[in-house]
Parts: sequence; structure tokens; C-alpha cells
Amino acid sequence: MPGPTMITDVETFFAQGCGRCARFATPDCSTRFWLEGLLTLRRICREAGLEEVAKWGHPVYMHAGRNIAIMGAFRGDFRLTFFNAALLLDSEGLLERQGPNTRHPDCLRFTDNASPQAQEGAIRGFLSQAMAHAEAGTLPPKDPVALHLPDELTEALDADPALAEAFHALTPGRQKSWALQVAGAKAAATRLARIDRARPKILAGKGANER
Repeated sequence: MPGPTMITDVETFFAQGCGRCARFATPDCSTRFWLEGLLTLRRICREAGLEEVAKWGHPVYMHAGRNIAIMGAFRGDFRLTFFNAALLLDSEGLLERQGPNTRHPDCLRFTDNASPQAQEGAIRGFLSQAMAHAEAGTLPPKDPVALHLPDELTEALDADPALAEAFHALTPGRQKSWALQVAGAKAAATRLARIDRARPKILAGKGANER
């Protein structure tokens, strides 16, 4: 028996669900519990002038060729989640992180069908901000990723101030290239040998892949 198939038409989402699980088109589908609230969110998004399409089995709202927000229904709540949420100003702290690995608060989470109408002004404000960023083509800055240095390289930098100064003056890409090259050796002795050979190039401001 074939498994569930994600819907490709927005109207199907509101009538039967997303198609991602066996509860699709049954009274037990999460969209049935939250239909009133979902329809309110739909009205707000459409009245804002957003284009409505089906992506990933859910209604997605677009503007200026960019995804703005996606709607979803779950067992305990329903949500409007914003793309590029790091750009949004949220002075009232209404946005929540979807999970522990979500970098920025990005969704409005509702646990009763009346909440979207009560928060309509705030929702319209977030949509307006997101649409303006889409029109301008602005994107959120990339979050810096912590560089993990092999222990031997850390110890070498601590013991050699000139090497440390030169290493920290390198671009992030060059620093990463040395970290990867040193870490690629399985034996500690090999890692130390690689650091010794790297020293002149680091002092010269070069990365591991540069001559």
C-alpha cells in the first residue's frame, strides 16, 4: 500500500491536510482542530498582498520572488513561521524558536483558534517587514561559526606569540584551512610536524592551500 503523499495544491491543505501522514483527509488531521485559526492566518497573509503557493505540503506565502512565511498545523498548536527571521524586529518578543537547534526566534505559535485575530496587528507588522526586506533583497548576516582548533595547534599558538599573532591575522578561511590540515593527521606526532611545516606560511599570511 503506498504511503502518504504531500499535497501540491493549497486548497487541499485547508480541506484535507498536508498529506504527510496517515491522518490526511481524516477527522483526526491536525488541520481539522485548527481550521478557524488557519483560515484567519490565510486571510491576513492574502490581504497583505502575498502570493500563496503549496511547498513541502504546506501553504507558503511569497513576495518579490522570495519565501516570506509558511503555515503549519500540529497536534498541540499551529504556526506561522518566517523565513529570514533574523531580519525581523520583534520588540514585544512574540516570535519563538521552533526547536533547540533553531538559531533565531522565527515562528508565531498559537494554541487557540482566536489568537491570530487577536494578534492580527503584530502579524501584519511582521509580514510588512519581511516584504520590505524581500523587495530590497536584504538577507540576514551569516552567523559566525566557532572555529575548532586541534589541541596541538592551540598549544603551539599559546607557546609562540609571533605565530599566534600571525594566525589570528589570517582570514577565517585561511584559519580554517590550517585547522583542517592539522586535524586531518591521525597521529599527534604528525599533527605537530604539520604545524612546524606550516609556521613559515602562517607568518607569511598564507593559507594551507597557498604556495
